[in-house]
Amino acid sequence: MDKTSLNKLPSKNNLETKYKQFYPIFKEVLIAIEQKLKTVLSLPSSTTMKSRIKDFNSYYRKFLRIKPKVTENQCIPYLTDLMGIRIICAFLDDLSVVEHQIIQNFSVKEIERKGASLNFKEFGYESVHILIDIPEEILVKAKELGADLSNGCVCEIQVRTILQDAWAEVEHELVYKSEFSPFDLPLKRKLASINASLSLADIIFQEIRDYQTKLNREIDFRRNNFYDKADLITHETMLPGEQTTQKPTSCSSPYVRGTIDDMLLEAIHAHNAGDLDRAVEIYTRIIDSDPKPNNIILAVISKHRGMAYFAQNDYDLALKDFEDSVKFQPDNFRSLYYIGIVNSVKGDNEAAIQYYNKSLEINEFQSHVYYRRALAHFNLGMYTEAASDIANANKLGLDDEDCRRLKNEIMKHFDMNM
Repeated sequence: MDKTSLNKLPSKNNLETKYKQFYPIFKEVLIAIEQKLKTVLSLPSSTTMKSRIKDFNSYYRKFLRIKPKVTENQCIPYLTDLMGIRIICAFLDDLSVVEHQIIQNFSVKEIERKGASLNFKEFGYESVHILIDIPEEILVKAKELGADLSNGCVCEIQVRTILQDAWAEVEHELVYKSEFSPFDLPLKRKLASINASLSLADIIFQEIRDYQTKLNREIDFRRNNFYDKADLITHETMLPGEQTTQKPTSCSSPYVRGTIDDMLLEAIHAHNAGDLDRAVEIYTRIIDSDPKPNNIILAVISKHRGMAYFAQNDYDLALKDFEDSVKFQPDNFRSLYYIGIVNSVKGDNEAAIQYYNKSLEINEFQSHVYYRRALAHFNLGMYTEAASDIANANKLGLDDEDCRRLKNEIMKHFDMNM
C-alpha cells in the first residue's frame, strides 16, 4: 500500500470518536423508522421486529472491506446496513405482503433477494433486503438533534420467515462469524440438507395455512347459512317480519379427495353449494371409516352433518347428530347451542333454554345465544328473563334489527301489564 492510499484512510480513533458522537442520533432515527413500520404494516398473522445499529468494530471491519464512497456533508461514512430492521413473519405469503406495504409507504432505493440464485445443492439463507431512504420527517428530527443525514444515509430492512431467520442466525455463527467455508463434501451436504429441510417446512406451513383459510371460508359461509335458516324459521313461527335467505348455488367441488381433511373440505363445499345429499354422504363416510376417527374428529363431523340435515329440514336427525357431537366432546358449546336451536325450531322452548344455558356456562361471551334464549323466554311468556337476555346480547355488541324488534315486542308486554 503506498503513502497516497494510506493518507486516504481515516484515522480509526477519529472515526470511532465521531461514530460514538452520532450513535445516539442513529438510535433515535432507527426507533422512529421502526415505529412508522409498526403503524403502516398490516398482516393477518403476527410479525416480530428486531432492530440494531452496528457496533463500531463491526462497522469498521466492513468499512475497511468495502471502502464505501464518502461524499461531502456526511457526518460519518455511511454503510447501507449501518441501521437495520428485521421483520420476521410467520408464513411465506406474508413476505410479499410486507414488501408491498414497505414499497407503498417508503422511498425504496434497492431490493435484493438473498439466496434466490442458489441452486438446490448450495446452502445459504433466504431473505429480502430492502434499502429505504430515511423518511423526510425523520430527517428533520435528526437535523434538530445535530446530524444531517440527507446525503445518502439509508436503512436496511430485512424480511424473513421465522425459519429463514433461524437458519440465518445459525449460519451467521457457524460460517460468517468464523469466516469458515466448508471444503469437506459431507459437511457441505449436511448444511445443504438442513437448509432444504427448513425451506420445505416453510412450504408445508404455508400449505397448511392455505388449507385452513379455505376451510374457514367454507365453514363461515356454511354456518351463516345455518343461522339464516334458523332465523327464517324463527321469524315465520314466532316474530312476524319479512325475511330473506340466501339460496345456495350448485357448483362442482374444486377440492381433491384423499385425507380426512380433504374429504371434510369437499363435504363443506358441497354443503355450501346446496348439494346436501353429497355432503351427508361424505360426512357419513368419514364417521363410518375404519379405523374409527378419534372423538374430536367425530364431534366435528357429527356437528357438520347435523347442520346438513338441518338444511334438509330433517330436524330429528340433526338433533341426534348435535347430541352425538356433545357426547364425543362434552365442552362443545357450539353444538350445545345448535341443540338449543333445533329444540326451539321444534317448539320445545324449555329444552332449548336448558341447552342455551349449558352453552353459556362453557362460554358466556356468545351474544347470539343470549338473543335466542331471549326468544325462547319470550315465547314462554317469561318477559323479564327475555329482557335480561336482550340486555346481555346488547352488552356483547349485538344490536341488529332482530334484537330491536324482539326488544320492542317485550316492551309491549310490559306496557300492557302496567
